[in-house]
Amino acid sequence: MANESYYFTSESVTEGHPDKICDQISDAVLDAILTKESALQKSGYIAPNGRPADVDEVRCACETFVTTGTVIVAGEIRTQAYVDVAQIARETLRRIGYDRAKYGFDCDTCGVLNLIHEQSPDIALGVDESFDAQAGATDPLDLIGAGDQGMMFGYASDETDVLMPMPIYLAQRLAAKLAEVRKDGTVPYLRPDGKTQVTVRYEDGRPVEVTAIVISTQHDPKVLTMDTIKKDMVRYVISPVLDEVGITWKNADVYVNPTGRFVVGGPMGDTGLTGRKIIVDTYGGMGRHGGGCFSGKDCTKVDRSAAYAARWVAKNVVAAGLAHRCEVELAYAIGVAHPLSVMVDTHGTGTVDDSAIEAAVEKVFDLRPGAIIRDLDLRRPIYEKTAAYGHFGRNDPDFTWEATNRTDELKAAIEA
Repeated sequence: MANESYYFTSESVTEGHPDKICDQISDAVLDAILTKESALQKSGYIAPNGRPADVDEVRCACETFVTTGTVIVAGEIRTQAYVDVAQIARETLRRIGYDRAKYGFDCDTCGVLNLIHEQSPDIALGVDESFDAQAGATDPLDLIGAGDQGMMFGYASDETDVLMPMPIYLAQRLAAKLAEVRKDGTVPYLRPDGKTQVTVRYEDGRPVEVTAIVISTQHDPKVLTMDTIKKDMVRYVISPVLDEVGITWKNADVYVNPTGRFVVGGPMGDTGLTGRKIIVDTYGGMGRHGGGCFSGKDCTKVDRSAAYAARWVAKNVVAAGLAHRCEVELAYAIGVAHPLSVMVDTHGTGTVDDSAIEAAVEKVFDLRPGAIIRDLDLRRPIYEKTAAYGHFGRNDPDFTWEATNRTDELKAAIEA
């Protein structure tokens, strides 16, 4: 529609938000297990039960819960490695900034309860030896079954240089900047907990201006006026981020701590749980979501690996110039290697029919879990840093799913 105008809002949270604390602890446990298992494998370690250490055999579904003075870590894990879960939780809290009681949480004095147990052999059966393998398949990539059933979505849009929707991109960058100015001492009265929110006005499907910005940040009780915090947020957080992006915001409504004081925060102010920020982790509500979270899950869990692959596919479609926007859905059955369905939707922005792009995607990308793990190199301890400020749209070489390395193959497949 000509001259269509609408508003879209996305939010983010800082690494000190209770739910994000949990995501980071869960992924820190996963990273520690991958690191230790890999080291044991290289040394030739064999467990007393006769099972050799093998990073490919690691299975992890780790959940964390935090509340006042307490961290609970639970889940199902298979590994030959011993890791100190309590120490991992404490060091994660220390890195985030909860290292003294007056912040509402102290990494050195909080209680940490470890309730982790071994993965169910019934689940392991179909992942270790897929339905395809049991039916006689011999391709090594057919041997690994999906770690769960479900559908996963990936999304990309050319409205930012990292091919992310503008509202979530800005919200994530503001949250990261909020933590940066806290940690480097630029705004020393800030505390770890915080949230950001950005509203963007679109015209004809393109972002044209920011109309509202919300920042809520935990702070030192000695700060008695919100005017001080607002001035510092505009100067040190909002202006640097939005001016660098280059989107106009001069007429935006700016709300900083709109309820007033925000002294009690973190786990003392609210309980936290792994996997409660799935929209923050992905596209800020732009596009759809399959419902599964990422953190604490090893790469055989398609909730994580297939969602990364779907982003990889969608980003390559947009980067190849085949569409301005692209959404990809993948669906799996537990224990089955091949996806049940692959769907491409360009929302009417494709340069060719979606069916042609879909056929090219299936030709260029192998979306079996084993192939995804291989192509994106997912058995590395890279996950803790994904657990805050978004899993997508970040320029980090460890985020292999952000690579636009299949564009030429996609274009060739379209032209064939």
